[in-house]
Amino acid sequence: MEILRTSDLKKVYGKGETAVRALDGVDFQVNKGEFVGIVGTSGSGKSTLLHMLGGLDRPTSGTVWVDGKDIFALGDEERTIFRRRKIGFVFQNYNLVPVLNVYENIVLPIQLDGNEPDKQHVDNIVETLGLHAKLNNLSNHLSGGQQQRVAIARALAAKPAIILADEPTGNLDSRTSQDVMGLLKVTSQKFAQTIVMITHNEEIAQLCDRIIRIEDGRIAGGEGQ
Repeated sequence: MEILRTSDLKKVYGKGETAVRALDGVDFQVNKGEFVGIVGTSGSGKSTLLHMLGGLDRPTSGTVWVDGKDIFALGDEERTIFRRRKIGFVFQNYNLVPVLNVYENIVLPIQLDGNEPDKQHVDNIVETLGLHAKLNNLSNHLSGGQQQRVAIARALAAKPAIILADEPTGNLDSRTSQDVMGLLKVTSQKFAQTIVMITHNEEIAQLCDRIIRIEDGRIAGGEGQ
């Protein structure tokens, strides 16, 4: 079952001779439960692509469908609500709220949406990610690897259609990076969670189910294309 699709996605910055084509006609699709890595060097367009997939930035042209919805056909407020309910984010810099403890950070997006967390689901995530002993700790008292685990838990807790991970191991040492990637893989399988991750690290990407390569704003190839 298809959960994400882009069609002729383009993003152009500037005009005329100085125009920069950050994305130049990107077409690909992701099925439910897949763990897909998008690999590219700095400036290849992968971060721009992730921002488009998450509705954080508007394309110059083209479409993005998430869970059957053309997200840029939605109004700004509708898209914000859709993003909060359907798209989970895991950022390189964790983006946790330092004055909240681990549990409060995990359930924050659900509460912002006016809903009660599914306690059993959250407990299952916390157990899977090994965070039980840290639930009452403030997030800024955790190691980088622990903070990223909290960020993964937060993304999973709302049961999103898709999780977008932006260089999730970028601030971690190699051993912790492998641990975090292992946990992403486990959570993808255990919760049938669709994950799209961008990275410049080919070794890290090998743990994904499928790899898509992007160069100069275009899909250059990938396994299972």
